[in-house]
Amino acid sequence: MADDAAPTVTRNDEKNRYEIHVDGAVAGYTLFTVDDAGRTVMPHTKIDAAYKGQGLGSTLVADALADLARRGDEVVPQCPFVAGYLAEHDVPGLTVASPDAE
Repeated sequence: MADDAAPTVTRNDEKNRYEIHVDGAVAGYTLFTVDDAGRTVMPHTKIDAAYKGQGLGSTLVADALADLARRGDEVVPQCPFVAGYLAEHDVPGLTVASPDAE
């Protein structure tokens, strides 16, 4: 991946997900929905097997969470990968709610 273009992350509102693109192909995504309280719930993240081991999951989730922070959204990290990322990284301006909170 060293000589390739850097991966890019985009928000796809039609599919309710953030996507990471490598050389124009969707290499993975993290889903989001909005619950009844107006919070952004992140239930699942997937990186295509062909792209595993390249750190794309962390790049994807970092960019998605940074965008949600800029939007002022409150995030509910149901996805274990997202929850693990948040346990190890600070995302400036992001409000995080417990998945158990109603």
